[in-house]
Amino acid sequence: MDIISISPCSKRISNEAGKELNDCHIPSVSKSEIQNFLAARPVKSDQEIIRSSMAEDDPKCISEEDNKSSPHRWGRHHKGAKKLANLYSTKKRIQEVICVYSCISLMLINLYLILRHLRMDRISEVIFSAICGIVTADFGSGFVHWAADTWGSIELPIIGKNFLRPFREHHIDPTSITRHDWIETNGDNFMIGIPILLKLTLIFYNSSSTEIQAEYPFCAYLFLCSIFVAITNQIHKWSHTYFGLPVWVQILQNYHIILPRKHHRIHHVAPHESYFCITTGWLNWPLEKIKFWSTLESIVTFFTGCKPREDDLKWAKTS
Repeated sequence: MDIISISPCSKRISNEAGKELNDCHIPSVSKSEIQNFLAARPVKSDQEIIRSSMAEDDPKCISEEDNKSSPHRWGRHHKGAKKLANLYSTKKRIQEVICVYSCISLMLINLYLILRHLRMDRISEVIFSAICGIVTADFGSGFVHWAADTWGSIELPIIGKNFLRPFREHHIDPTSITRHDWIETNGDNFMIGIPILLKLTLIFYNSSSTEIQAEYPFCAYLFLCSIFVAITNQIHKWSHTYFGLPVWVQILQNYHIILPRKHHRIHHVAPHESYFCITTGWLNWPLEKIKFWSTLESIVTFFTGCKPREDDLKWAKTS
């Protein structure tokens, strides 16, 4: 298996081999300082990822026969996964259908308005704003993913079975997402995109042409942010799809424009405590290095007494 790339300028530290650090030219920062920073929270090794996550890139490892040989680890035959899959309801389906088509309608309206007011002399501002929108979507995907993975219970009213259930199912049957159709895959994320696009529509319809031009970079930011928020779970689905992906999707993954498959495998090493950003995954490495998620978890636990991923572990142990 190929080495899984973590840092854009350096490879991972090998704890077993004396924590050697590949050279990376960074002015005015010593090698020992870089090494100490990276060593503070070492990322998972390739061997740990292979050993402790479902081998989705090998069809033999996700076959019915394999799951019967280790029935309590993961896969569609895990009893917890079966119970969670059966909780998907008709009412939930209706909500997803409404959200998908409402969001698509708003996307088309705002695409027309964005193009109508586009001025080529401001293209650099638009590109910068668009990139900021993508980064915001990546962080947003990480925050929602972290919150849903880490806290709450299936037993919670409304949000439990409707919104937390897919996260619990996904950890014990990661490939379940590849068996979901387009509506089930994207319904919830398209719902999140609706208020962003409504805000953008109101800006266009309640502003003069001069005001729109003044706010155009912000409009571009909102539009790209909403688009990437909406398609985040489709990108997530592609990161679990190792067979039959279109070439253009593989190119985007290979150049890390969207979430790469091997990059996302890091999150699926139990107890699923890192690499939560699933739109582009650009923020995973820096957030991991500053211990962003673990610090948030410590704060929540301090004030509430709740233990992170308690419900997630309960479903993983279902037999």
